[in-house]
Amino acid sequence: MVRPSPLGIILLTVFLTLDAPGAITQERSQYPDWSGQWTRGPGMGNGWDPTKPQGLAQQAPLTPEYRAVFEAVIADKAAGGLGGDPTALCLPHGMPRMMIGIYPIEFVITPKVTYVLTDYTTHRRLFTDNRVWPNELLPSFNGYSIGTWIDADRDGRYDLLEVETRGFKGPRTFESSGMPLHEDNQTVIRERIALDRADKNLLHNEVTVEDHALTRPWTIHRVYRRDPDPLWDFVDCAENNPHVLVGNESYMISADGLLMPTKRGQPAPDLRYFDRQGRTAR
Repeated sequence: MVRPSPLGIILLTVFLTLDAPGAITQERSQYPDWSGQWTRGPGMGNGWDPTKPQGLAQQAPLTPEYRAVFEAVIADKAAGGLGGDPTALCLPHGMPRMMIGIYPIEFVITPKVTYVLTDYTTHRRLFTDNRVWPNELLPSFNGYSIGTWIDADRDGRYDLLEVETRGFKGPRTFESSGMPLHEDNQTVIRERIALDRADKNLLHNEVTVEDHALTRPWTIHRVYRRDPDPLWDFVDCAENNPHVLVGNESYMISADGLLMPTKRGQPAPDLRYFDRQGRTAR
């Protein structure tokens, strides 16, 4: 049996060590450059459909049942309530709302996972390792995302990321107006994300939402702009947030530290665990 010489082993080790960075670089060169900070692009508003104002002006294809839910939410907000906006209680934006880009977005691309980060809500993982859907999904606000890289123009470099997301929990809304998704959380979201062919500082995201609160799939087109001089910040929602949820009612903590109503005629919270002097009942 021929035994490799110690020198041969050393040379092979050096060769592999030197070649590895080149292999990694070559693999990564197949992916587009989405680095930097992405903010809402030109003409992109705060609504889920970026071309229309928030609220009823979105003309969302809601079922009659969920249009009534939405109108009740708007009336609650007009009366001083939270208006069905769960982020006021520091719940994550979740999907699809986090992709509006109210807070700047960052994409971190690796061969097996693409991360979507923002300064406010929890991050997303877009798995691109050819995995299949698990038999069971742990529900989350952002859902579970599986993506596929595509070389659309066949130049040897990926330029399009197609993503499907499911496995949600709620409550979630399309936007801060409180426009709801169905409480069954059976939402399916499909995205097609790619750089603009003429301007590499613009990123397009075509998003289609299928949800039982809608009469049909709802497709919108969002554009992000790359900021060449980004400023990153961390938003801690819990810091100085005066909103308090007691049962099904939302209250506020006043400047003097006392619980106060948010709406006229709002009932006080149930104080059965306190005696009349405000002490904890035994």
